[in-house]
Amino acid sequence: MTAEQPTSPATPAPVGLRERKKRRTRDALLRAALELFTTRGYEETTVDEIVGAVDVSQRTFFRYFASKEEAAFAVQHMVERHFLTALHERPAHEAPLEAMRNAVLSAWDTIGEAIMELVPIELYLRTFQVIESTPALLAVHLRRSIEMEENIARLIADREGLDLDADPRPRVAVAAFSGVMRVTGQLWGRGEDASLEAIRELTATYLDHLGPALAADWRPRRTPPAAE
Repeated sequence: MTAEQPTSPATPAPVGLRERKKRRTRDALLRAALELFTTRGYEETTVDEIVGAVDVSQRTFFRYFASKEEAAFAVQHMVERHFLTALHERPAHEAPLEAMRNAVLSAWDTIGEAIMELVPIELYLRTFQVIESTPALLAVHLRRSIEMEENIARLIADREGLDLDADPRPRVAVAAFSGVMRVTGQLWGRGEDASLEAIRELTATYLDHLGPALAADWRPRRTPPAAE
């Protein structure tokens, strides 16, 4: 992701016939690409095969996507933008971790319809698994995650009126939050329930354990044996 500030969407202008046709073509190319990536493999899939599935030219593909990589991350990019917008809109009185928790749960509450307008949820899940199992895509995913964390940290610093380069707390908080998100994403990807409700519940449970996990003492209190 590029370092850009999310803005609240204005009232959308009416979409004309030409724009609807362009959107349908892009969506069809995206679905074809992800289906091929998840059935044949990312490296094994060619642009020719993607455009052949939609019956358009390579030139049309590159009008919408700069590369196969961009198509592979298109839905993930949308999900990330949705989260950043939700975080940007959280009330100013919420503490950083509270704002991130509420933003991600709010995003999962509302992102499902947007995803399903592009691809089935199960295809989104399978694509996530392809990304994590394909070395070239995993490297890109890690780079994108670092960029995303920096964007979130900058947003948190702005919310709190802090200098990000002088105060380590925004980056520390975001690192902890992002670690939880990576774990829940991996568990969701390996689980049997691929629903958005499942990842929302898993995310809430793990984020609610973030504070206790950072506590100094995890050991249960033991009652000393009674003196004989």
